[in-house]
Amino acid sequence: MQTAGRHPSPIAAAVGVVEPGANTAGKKPPGRKDSDTMAASSASQSQGSQKPIRYPFWFGGSASSLAACVTHPLDLGMLGVRLQTRTGDMPKTMSGTFVHIVKHGGVRGLYNGLSASLLRQLTYSTTRFGIYEELKQRYDAAQQDKQHHHGATTTKKQQPSLGALIAMASASGFVGGIAGNAADVLNVRMQHDASLPAAQRRNYAHAVDGLARMVREEGLASVFRGVWPNSLRAAAMTASQLASYDVFKRTLIRNTPMDDNLATHFVSSFLAGVVAATVTSPIDVIKTRVMSASGKSSIPRLLGEIYAAEGLRWMFKGWVPSFLRLGPQTICTFLFLESHRKIYRDIKGIEEK
Repeated sequence: MQTAGRHPSPIAAAVGVVEPGANTAGKKPPGRKDSDTMAASSASQSQGSQKPIRYPFWFGGSASSLAACVTHPLDLGMLGVRLQTRTGDMPKTMSGTFVHIVKHGGVRGLYNGLSASLLRQLTYSTTRFGIYEELKQRYDAAQQDKQHHHGATTTKKQQPSLGALIAMASASGFVGGIAGNAADVLNVRMQHDASLPAAQRRNYAHAVDGLARMVREEGLASVFRGVWPNSLRAAAMTASQLASYDVFKRTLIRNTPMDDNLATHFVSSFLAGVVAATVTSPIDVIKTRVMSASGKSSIPRLLGEIYAAEGLRWMFKGWVPSFLRLGPQTICTFLFLESHRKIYRDIKGIEEK
């Protein structure tokens, strides 16, 4: 009796019973999912639910402090401040200023005010980097929740727009400027001391001594001197530095053969330094004049005095030394920051996404 091509009875087909001799080649039992499909679905869900890496809050402050140790001799306080506030027979060029510092203070003079610079990075940079990264994490989480709410099946991560990054960076920088204002006042004063006549120098021993003397001699309000222009400058700096770095980095990775490596980090941070120097140069001039002043002077009055004496040239006075400081500092900061992140991933055994 030939049964090879026999069709199952209607009753057997209904209950899913395969009759003896029935040809089942290429057929799947009813009600059973393909294992490959289940595996792919599971992998897709795992990929979609994978959370971004959350790095420690202090990474930005640590990276900025290391960068300050490297670039302090080129800091705006060592060269740019003097070009913006020079008096009398002070040198009128960057190279002349550099020679003047070494001649009168030796090599150690290049590191005057380093303690205040480190205190500034530990307060200002820790705050602005930490808040900025936290806001980006929350943005990513909000985008994922939005996709899940609308039933989106794509697992592609939606990157924040340039406008969103600028808004997050500006808010982070503004708060960071308030947190680091006292250290910033000390930083400007300690680095500016060498350019003053001996009778006018404050001669702070270090950042803690300077902070204590400021409060004791000038009152608590002295630590908030220039806090609003300083905070606005910090907002502009963070927006032009952090947001532009993220945009340059992802643009290079997406549109060029470059990968997420040292070369990409270097190019991105260099371009971010150019943007930051251009945006903040006019603000730096105002901030330095306000913080180095002994008496009270309103910003509108100060702007009027500067314009009357120098015209519109004041806006980019000292741009070259500002870039020569901000460029290396920005590069070093982000290279140290990316190194922090890589070491963290290696220690935690986290694969780079």
